[in-house]
Amino acid sequence: MFIRRFIEEWLLILVSIGLILSSLYSRRLPSYSKNDFKVIYTLFVFLVIVKGLEKSGFLHSVASKFEEGNYLSLKLILLTAFLSMFVTNDVALLTIVPLTLVLNVENKAILVILETITANGASSLTPFGNPQNIFIYYYYHIHPWDFVKTIAPFTFVSLSFVLLITYKKANIKGEGRKIEKFDKRAYVYLVFFIFFVLAVLRVLPLETGILPIIYSLLFNVEALFIDYFLLATFLAFFGFTDNLVHILSFSLESSAQVFLYSAFSSQIISNVPSALLFADFTSDWKALLWGVSIGGFGTLIGSLASVISYRLYKENCANSGSYLIEFHLYNSLAFLVGILCYFLWNTIK
Repeated sequence: MFIRRFIEEWLLILVSIGLILSSLYSRRLPSYSKNDFKVIYTLFVFLVIVKGLEKSGFLHSVASKFEEGNYLSLKLILLTAFLSMFVTNDVALLTIVPLTLVLNVENKAILVILETITANGASSLTPFGNPQNIFIYYYYHIHPWDFVKTIAPFTFVSLSFVLLITYKKANIKGEGRKIEKFDKRAYVYLVFFIFFVLAVLRVLPLETGILPIIYSLLFNVEALFIDYFLLATFLAFFGFTDNLVHILSFSLESSAQVFLYSAFSSQIISNVPSALLFADFTSDWKALLWGVSIGGFGTLIGSLASVISYRLYKENCANSGSYLIEFHLYNSLAFLVGILCYFLWNTIK
């Protein structure tokens, strides 16, 4: 069973091979920073909390209420956008995708795909919307207003793109069903969720995340049955990127180069590693911000948040192959629209 599951983890295998080969080539072991482990720890805690909410029946209960009325798709998209701007794209998808998957609607794949595009696009607006934004914001010591003003056109275009497709392809009406009850443990995990969101926003200490882990160990072990292969994929990605930083040596002479290099490299190594990599070779943070933001579209690897939504979908639905086809179709289109937006915006401003 374990071996079969590992064979299915093609992304983890590819990244692990890259990690091993790059380590052999550079004759060094990758160096992991405190921030790398902080990201993995944060993801682990949120996965446990969401699993706890799922097992308690809370998500099914919310879904049964959420299905009532018109414009279900629009409500999901706007909620995803709002959450992404303030609690990161990863957390937004960890919250919205499980909810979507228990809805009583057809074609959940397109909803999850549009939610993923929304999360990656909307999260680019704020300095704390995603990991690469946090890094760029602190690395270049950017003023918050300058940050928002720089990337706002991309956020507007990406959301307009999703809303147009939602209107044309996924304007789903909720059918409604009997309101389902949930276990009282859901209230505990909701409190944990609020506390840990505040911890990510630095209102509370990050160590707050230990509480849901201890609670699950004592009272709800099922919540600890999460996707550990996903955590391993993140760990391999960070090591692979660290090796690349020590192997590559080049110079970027123009904004167009910074933008295109970061956008297209994101398709191979993801946008968070691309931001970490190219920041060492340029002072043009605006082009880099645009590049890694648009780089979140395109391939599944473009954004690790996309990997999260795919893994959540794969665990609950059988047609993951058709999901990948649709995912790359819509994301490739979003990627091309983003590139066009960047060059048009820099031409007219």
